[in-house]
Amino acid sequence: MKQTELETLLTENYSALERYIKFRISDKTAADDIVQDICLTVLTHGETLRQPESFRPWLYRIARNKLNDVYRSPSREIQTDKMDSIGVAVGRRSHGLTQHEAVSETLAALRDADRKLLMLCYMSDITQKEAAEQLGIPLSTLKTRLTAARNRFRERYPYTKEMERTAMKKTIFPERIPDYTIIQRSDEPFEVLHEAIIGWGIVPRLGEKCAWAAYDFPEKQLTDIMRMEVTGRAEVHGIEGVEVRTVESGWDSDQNMVFATKETERWFIAQLTDTRCRLLAESHIEDGVKKCYTFLDGAPFLDNWGYGEDNCGFATHWKPHGTIVKNGNTVTITSDKDTVIDVCGRFDVTINGKTYDTVCVMDIETYETKIMTETYLDREGRIVLWRRFNRNDWRYNRIGQLWTERFPENETVTINGETYVHWYDCIYDWIIK
Repeated sequence: MKQTELETLLTENYSALERYIKFRISDKTAADDIVQDICLTVLTHGETLRQPESFRPWLYRIARNKLNDVYRSPSREIQTDKMDSIGVAVGRRSHGLTQHEAVSETLAALRDADRKLLMLCYMSDITQKEAAEQLGIPLSTLKTRLTAARNRFRERYPYTKEMERTAMKKTIFPERIPDYTIIQRSDEPFEVLHEAIIGWGIVPRLGEKCAWAAYDFPEKQLTDIMRMEVTGRAEVHGIEGVEVRTVESGWDSDQNMVFATKETERWFIAQLTDTRCRLLAESHIEDGVKKCYTFLDGAPFLDNWGYGEDNCGFATHWKPHGTIVKNGNTVTITSDKDTVIDVCGRFDVTINGKTYDTVCVMDIETYETKIMTETYLDREGRIVLWRRFNRNDWRYNRIGQLWTERFPENETVTINGETYVHWYDCIYDWIIK
């Protein structure tokens, strides 16, 4: 292949190549070095390539080989999100489950911090004191965390594939959302660990499942039910995560409230780390064809499902940074950015006869322009209530009205002088049980 053609193809695929390497290598400098090494190999050996359509597979074969060289090198220590899983190292049978497999499956079902701690203390040839020193924490703290991790392991053991295959059951939600109140407290907001996929509400961990319902305002009528379940471990481009199946069901009409016979299915591959939750791939069926997109596909995936630099995902540890100040229905962004997400206060949310102590995570146009959302989280990181607001001119050309004209009765919020109008709410099945 000519050098000019080679350079053009490399330029077109460079961003995707960077994402591929940076997803595997946490050290930015090391990742940049590997990317440059790959580019040099491509430009040096490009004459061996004949067809342009073969370039992309050839490029990633080179990338995989370079990564394998790095992993084998004793002089270079690289941390990856994939190397912390014991499950891939255990032999599997086509039928039945060995004791080692049961342990591995149970470990994989735990949160990353618990799994890593158990592996460090029980599968490495070091003492608890050495483990504490390695983690930089007091021995007493390590023992406390280890006890909690052991208890969570016992609760799930033995974890089997049959648990993953349990059919998702339709949860019966009320036709109207239960009345609720939101009262702002003077207390300081608490920090919270929220590991769910932003916008979907399910934690990408084996054994997880949930359902939520959407209610349009001002009618407060049920319009959609979303059921979600983690169905198993999955891998995309060498990065391990889990597959999440979602089934969305809508109502035929506001008049007869007959449950629609047609359901929309979607599949994600998501990854949860100690600090981030991110989507790696999405697939759905369109016109009878199953379409699949991954983080390497650029705009088709990233515009809808990606978030953060190099699709790093959303943070899982939330605490207030002072970039959003909420005073009643007036919100001020103190950051110099127009888009921001932050904990904006502490609130008592009373719904379905129970009051929850929550913090509100407000997302102002980080995921979609002219959209604001409020997520009220309890101390365990569970979503008590989720609310969506549209900026007054959102999709004005398509709708032909301002949202204050379309829904004059709905609540409004002013954000840095802009009006946002309440559209719909979502509640989760655990709230109404």
